[in-house]
Amino acid sequence: MKLLFDENLSRKLPGVLSAEFPGSAHVGDVGLRAAEDHRIWHHARTDGFMIVSKDTDFRERSFVEGHPPKIIWLDVGNAGTLVIAELLRRERQRIAHFDSQEEASLLILSIGANAL
Repeated sequence: MKLLFDENLSRKLPGVLSAEFPGSAHVGDVGLRAAEDHRIWHHARTDGFMIVSKDTDFRERSFVEGHPPKIIWLDVGNAGTLVIAELLRRERQRIAHFDSQEEASLLILSIGANAL
C-alpha cells in the first residue's frame, strides 16, 4: 500500500509512516510540486499509489473517473502532521481493506466526534 501525499499535506508524512506504508511519497519528492491534478492522477495510476489529500478536487475526480488510483480523502480540518499520521496508523487495516476492494474508489477518513 503505497500512499502519494498531496501538496496540502506535510512532506514529512512518508518518512513518519515508512514502517506502516513503505514506498510512500510526497508529490514534491517525485517531481510533482505544484503539478496539475491530472499529472498527479496519472503518476499515481502508473506507479500504483493511492492519493491522500485534504483537497476536494481528487475526491470529486474519483466520482467521475473511478479508479485507479484510489483516493483517501482526509476530513481533518487544520490537523497537524502528527494527528494525521496517527489517524492513518489507526486506520491502517481499514485502508488495507479499501485497497483490496476492487469496486471501491474513495475512502473518507475523519477525526473527531463526527468521524465516519
